[in-house]
Amino acid sequence: MSVDIGGRLRFVRARHKLSQRELAKRSGVTNSTISLIESNQMNPSVGALKRILDGLPMGLAEFFAIEPERPRKAFYRSDELTEIGKQPISYRQVGDTMFGRSLQILKERYEPGSDTGRVPLTHDGEEGGIVVSGRLEVTVDDERRILDPGDAYYFESRRPHRFRCVGAKPCEVISACTPPTF
Repeated sequence: MSVDIGGRLRFVRARHKLSQRELAKRSGVTNSTISLIESNQMNPSVGALKRILDGLPMGLAEFFAIEPERPRKAFYRSDELTEIGKQPISYRQVGDTMFGRSLQILKERYEPGSDTGRVPLTHDGEEGGIVVSGRLEVTVDDERRILDPGDAYYFESRRPHRFRCVGAKPCEVISACTPPTF
């Protein structure tokens, strides 16, 4: 049996209404550690997980006993999307948690010149998206394309990738990732 520790941690953190940064501060670990665990790019030791849970506070037994709450809500107003990004890139997620879900849908907004960083992203799964407005430069492995409104991308997320807004206007994208590892 495989336990989604990252999804579980994201779920309990959201339930306690804490940001990754606030939980990191309370538990004495780095914000990047929390982020890596929640995206299942890092598997914490028992000691590290206990330290993080002490910041909630919650014990290991309670953490592993939590059953996912199945989403019952089918529709979301624009103001109900959950912001999981930080300026200058906004990632507004459909639903407040991905715990127990197999698909993540995002409304992304990149301010002019913003990008996901010099180090390419890699994670499990597949992702795709459609540019709604603006221009987005997408790099996958060594291939780079500039996408205009209506253009789309789809690739295995283990391939190193990067996104960058080009042009003077913000870029908006609707994307999906499965499993939800972003």
